Amino acid sequence: METLETTAKAYAHIPGWGIDADPKNDPTYPIRHRLDGPANEKGYTWERPEQQPVDIEILHSNERPNVSAVFGTSVPPSGLSGQIRRFAFRFSESEYGHWLPLLLADRVNVVEGIIDDLKQSHIPNIFAEKGMKADLKYNRQGLLKQALIGAVVTTALVVFLSRKKGPVKA
Repeated sequence: METLETTAKAYAHIPGWGIDADPKNDPTYPIRHRLDGPANEKGYTWERPEQQPVDIEILHSNERPNVSAVFGTSVPPSGLSGQIRRFAFRFSESEYGHWLPLLLADRVNVVEGIIDDLKQSHIPNIFAEKGMKADLKYNRQGLLKQALIGAVVTTALVVFLSRKKGPVKA
């Protein structure tokens, strides 16, 4: 069985090997052992600002013991996109289970926004909102490619959804 000393000798030729073996030289040491939750603020090396009141739902990383002192609250999570976001925040930020649902929630939120605009009798100007005027001027080929792909996908969906079904056999 290899001891720590023999392991250190075996890798001594690698520059910087074992640099964090001494806990006094470990930059994460004060925070690493702070596991008692939000009440234990021993790890903070600054005077923590007064906590902003939490009066709406705030989604925050499950790796943080508490909500940051100040946070943005433009729109709380709602609808299907909000449910997807709540699901994503169950996972660590280092997992696909966190980031992929958040990307999906953003796309779903765009559709929810368009539906909300239409409910309020407001026709969204998607051409302007997506910056297509600039695309037309500076990236005409990319815009035409996007339009062609959109037309093909839309046509395929219409054909698929409108095809006649054969008679049902009993």
